[in-house]
Amino acid sequence: MGKELSARIQTSILNAAEKKALVWLAERQPRWVTSDLLTYLGVLGAVVCAVGCILSNINVNYLWISSLGLVINWYGDSLDGTLARVRHTQRPLYGFFIDHTLDAITICIMCIGFGLSSAFRLDVTLLVLAGYLVLSIYTYICTILKDEFRLTYSSFGPTEFRLVVIILNTIYMYVPGSSNRYMVWGCDFGVFDFIGLAIAAFLFIIHLCQFAKDRKTLSMRDPLKPYHPEDKE
Repeated sequence: MGKELSARIQTSILNAAEKKALVWLAERQPRWVTSDLLTYLGVLGAVVCAVGCILSNINVNYLWISSLGLVINWYGDSLDGTLARVRHTQRPLYGFFIDHTLDAITICIMCIGFGLSSAFRLDVTLLVLAGYLVLSIYTYICTILKDEFRLTYSSFGPTEFRLVVIILNTIYMYVPGSSNRYMVWGCDFGVFDFIGLAIAAFLFIIHLCQFAKDRKTLSMRDPLKPYHPEDKE
């Protein structure tokens, strides 16, 4: 459908600075660096992130590897489309298919990795994953129906999400008490599990608020049609 040509809604906090940085980087990439290569580099970054998370069970300082993986993921995932636009080599159908299919895989890898780390319970990170995927599906639905591809919600997008996680990794490594655990209704929760639950709640609330807004707009564009049983006769 070529929905990569849809209007891109980007209102994140870091958008202006990030866009300048990405264009600067894209203009300086060697010729052998392609958009596909950067996309797969983003997936590799997710794997590195997950490995660092798992290794944090041995030593919490391995979370630096996790944060490095998030930076690699940002570099590949954010730069691939910019490189294509700078070089005027966009492939709307193929690009939309590859980029967003692999996005779903990378977020699964990272959320499972954090769930297997020393900081989070797996069920908490899977709830975050569910919220992220629900919001992603909603984005793709609106891309088709409204011809708008929304990259951010409430001034918060994937880049801000990665930055928050890097900050959380750093806090967990260096702030005393970050690894404390508490019993809640017979379940063992860490301090960061409550943060994870808050993030999941935020994602679902954003989805519901945007749904209510778009439902009203689409209802006006596609109003309810009167039913006249007698027309069948």
